[in-house]
Amino acid sequence: MKKWMKLGLVFASVALLTGCTSANSGSQSKNEKQSTNSDTVKVGLNYELSGAVSAYAQQQKDALEMAKDEINEAGGILGKKVEFVIKDNKSETAEAASVAASLANEKDLVAVIGPATSGAFKATIPNMKKAGIPAITPSGTDDSITKDKNGVYENIFRTCFQDSFQGVILAQYASHNLKANRALIIGDNSSDYAKGLTKSFKETFEGEVVGEENFVAKEKDFKAILTKVKNKEFDVIYLPGYYEEAGAIIKQAREMGIEQPILGADGFSDPKLVDIAGKDNVTNVFYTSHFSETAPATDKVSDFVANFKKRYDLTPSSFNALGYDSLYLLKDAIERADSTDHAAVEKALSETKDFVGVTGVMSIDENHNPEKAAVVIGLEKGQEASAEVVEPK
Repeated sequence: MKKWMKLGLVFASVALLTGCTSANSGSQSKNEKQSTNSDTVKVGLNYELSGAVSAYAQQQKDALEMAKDEINEAGGILGKKVEFVIKDNKSETAEAASVAASLANEKDLVAVIGPATSGAFKATIPNMKKAGIPAITPSGTDDSITKDKNGVYENIFRTCFQDSFQGVILAQYASHNLKANRALIIGDNSSDYAKGLTKSFKETFEGEVVGEENFVAKEKDFKAILTKVKNKEFDVIYLPGYYEEAGAIIKQAREMGIEQPILGADGFSDPKLVDIAGKDNVTNVFYTSHFSETAPATDKVSDFVANFKKRYDLTPSSFNALGYDSLYLLKDAIERADSTDHAAVEKALSETKDFVGVTGVMSIDENHNPEKAAVVIGLEKGQEASAEVVEPK
């Protein structure tokens, strides 16, 4: 009896040790990809560097590279140099998810910035959540990016305002600034981005929506839609979509004699909009932006603009500014956390208050969205003719 008891104790001890070893091995395996003793701060960039929306991502990458060089020249973050691991998701959601999985396996990765578009970023969230790596989208504006019905995603953040905010601002601008009583909506029904913008505009616009027409991404010819609506009574066209289709719609609308103001969101914020539409056609066009040199949100704007022009011989866009702010926001969080540990950085990001960036002074709210104002840009003959800072009413 005692012999069997001793054998039982031996087997139990072995099992317990084996179980502990197995559990510890799993924990170690999960954590061994990140070491707080790394001599660099390694940041992944998951971006649409080729494909349909590469213009947005390339702008952000340019500004991120500038921010990285500035930070490294000033001594780095916690005395460590910033290093990028850059991967191209080809403007495809499935590829964005694959890149996220690849980056999650990158040793000592502190955080991921990108993708730039809502759909691509949303595709990365499951892998980012599983890995517990803080992820920031500079320009993914879909409301559902940072939360679902179960609550806020702990490690997911953005530096841009969300679609519902843009839709509210544009509806208020149409009603109060443009004195519009009737709006026509032409939207991309294949895009979560455009759907969210449409919903919030319709809920906020004080006048009447007299018609709603839809298209899908990649369409080129919009003459049938424009012929259908040309003779309707409307004061403004609300056009939620990206620059490729928006540029073509603006061009074809103006060539057909449709002269009413056209309103859009930050998807208009790329020089290719004017290239596609033709500069003479881009008149009486307004869009929400995160940044304007002529309506500086903070004292940091002048140095940012001067340095960007010196480096790239270009005036920075809102996508440049958002990318730039994203790395500095991450730097601020790491320094406040005094650590590159994922959980510590995540906590610091969620507690951000009054961070001064080039796109404004921002605090991260309970849904991991930045609280800040928007700028509405007015274009005449393809050039910025006005910039108004607009707070939601």
